[in-house]
Amino acid sequence: MSVAIEQLGPEETALVAGRIAEAFTVLEVTYWLVPDASKREAVLAGNFEILVGHAMRHGIVHATEDRAAVAVWFPSVGEPAPPPVDYDARLAAACGEWTDRFQHLDELFAAHHPHPEHHHLAFLATQPGRQGQGLGTALMRHHHAWLDANAMPAYLEASSPSSRDLYAKNGYLAGEPFRVPDGTPFWPMWREPVSR
Repeated sequence: MSVAIEQLGPEETALVAGRIAEAFTVLEVTYWLVPDASKREAVLAGNFEILVGHAMRHGIVHATEDRAAVAVWFPSVGEPAPPPVDYDARLAAACGEWTDRFQHLDELFAAHHPHPEHHHLAFLATQPGRQGQGLGTALMRHHHAWLDANAMPAYLEASSPSSRDLYAKNGYLAGEPFRVPDGTPFWPMWREPVSR
């Protein structure tokens, strides 16, 4: 199956953030991040909008042509990108009473982030009704082709055993998991470029 993939611009930030939030509300970690199920998706979308907007300026955002699946990459090459503008205030506005949990997750991710140059797959999300159709894999392979051509590794944090296994099928090796306070694991995963 051929999947058309496009690079997106800032005008689609809210759409991408919403797509990620919609897909991620079922992840175990989001139950700890936002315990109130009635507010979970909106809070996640607000948080993701900050990060996706940052990626529109300092990263790469791809989507399938129909926007059913999205991928958000941050190059970690040379000088690090500045943090999102007014991040602390914007995070507090988006996450409200659960801001400290998002800050804790940020700190966990930073503590486990590798230092060698790489591209970081921050988010890969597919609309719930379209999952299992190969769209996420197509997005990964699209960017992996560039990474391989440029001898650049990739890194991500897998948030579930099923996503860990999907990434493993696409060349990522899992390290020891780290956990949020309720015990939910994240697996740091690294992919070496493939020489053709």
